[in-house]
Amino acid sequence: MNLTELLLNGFSFKEILKQFSINQSDITIQDEDLILSRKDLTKTEILKERILIQGKSTSGIVNLFGTLHYNLLNQLAVFELDSAEQKAVA
Repeated sequence: MNLTELLLNGFSFKEILKQFSINQSDITIQDEDLILSRKDLTKTEILKERILIQGKSTSGIVNLFGTLHYNLLNQLAVFELDSAEQKAVA
């Protein structure tokens, strides 16, 4: 299961997307494959990583900056939003 799917299992992440009018199918996590391919993950129970989630809304592109808390053992992920920026579509 990828990080996007795990985040979408949580109510709070869906609320963040709703707040910025972002469709669930229009989000990408920058460097998701790189994060999940780290070699030290086998020795770690909980991963804490700064990430960028980019989504498309009706008014443009929204960048969500924050911290991913990922419990590898239980396959749970939580996104802690720090800031957001919106870019209008030209």
